Amino acid sequence: MKLGSYIIVVSLVFSISGCGWFGVRDRSQDYLLSEEITSTDVPAEIVTSPLGQLYPIPALETSEEQLTSFDVPRPQPASVNTFEKLVKIQSFDEKRWVLINISPSELWPRLRNVLNRNGVPSSRAQGSEGVIETVWVSFNSDEENSHRFRFNVTPGVQIDSTEIRVVHNQVIRGDEVKSDWPDTSDDDQRELDMLTLIANDLAGADNFASVSLLAQEIGGTSKVSIVTPEVSPPFILMKLEFDRSWASVLYSAERGGFTLIDQNRTGGEMLVNFSEPSEKKAGFFSRLFGSSSTVEEIEFNYRILLIKSGPDVEVRIEGADGEQPERALLLNLLAVLRSNLS
Repeated sequence: MKLGSYIIVVSLVFSISGCGWFGVRDRSQDYLLSEEITSTDVPAEIVTSPLGQLYPIPALETSEEQLTSFDVPRPQPASVNTFEKLVKIQSFDEKRWVLINISPSELWPRLRNVLNRNGVPSSRAQGSEGVIETVWVSFNSDEENSHRFRFNVTPGVQIDSTEIRVVHNQVIRGDEVKSDWPDTSDDDQRELDMLTLIANDLAGADNFASVSLLAQEIGGTSKVSIVTPEVSPPFILMKLEFDRSWASVLYSAERGGFTLIDQNRTGGEMLVNFSEPSEKKAGFFSRLFGSSSTVEEIEFNYRILLIKSGPDVEVRIEGADGEQPERALLLNLLAVLRSNLS
């Protein structure tokens, strides 16, 4: 019995050590005997093209001057909205929209799910355009008319945010085929009710893990970007109307550490004072026993200029005397404004 067990153990050891013991040649070292062969000649009548990169690295939008500079600016503090989900209804110039601080590709499948669960299925969903149109529905409170909604999903002004706008269309039942989408909602209250429904549902969601690949470029490119020309000074390009651009920059300047000294909305100019947050503040006892008889007057050290450029707005920063700040400092100031735009 023991002899049979020994034979089985020895057989297993030999089988593990290699296949050559059972008449099968071990080819694991054959690559050492390989010889160089000639290259394959492609016939002249066949067009050849080299393989491209499967994951190409896009070119940097920054200039060489910024890349070679070793004067690293102080990192900006993280926004309070960075680590928590924010959903709110914003309004400006008689227009309103839902703002949420996630990307359009994350929002798109969630929005479609919200509509389906509330009994408002979509008749058209164009991810590349960021448009969702619902079917005609009826309300118990309105037995004479049919209603439908159009949702426009676009990138928000804030970084990694999305804006949802709603247009309500209403016609008498039976005339649905003749109806065209209006420029503004037929019923302002029903538009607000739908926006509130969407905002409440999105605010109560816990998981935004799903992403729509069709909505990667939803609504086009970002509305706000920092442009860094090679010759001229950098600036912020805002693809918005002037009134909203002014309100957004004014809001961002106040949140980003700029002290507003004076403003000229007609001329598109803000006089501000900006100082680095690293400056040492007075201690508790210094403030308690220090002299407070004189009030220090704060002077402006930068000008924020909003210049119309066709349908867009350029936001530029100059020194108090109109001189251009150092490029690294200018990029830092523009980044502060960009991070707080809303």
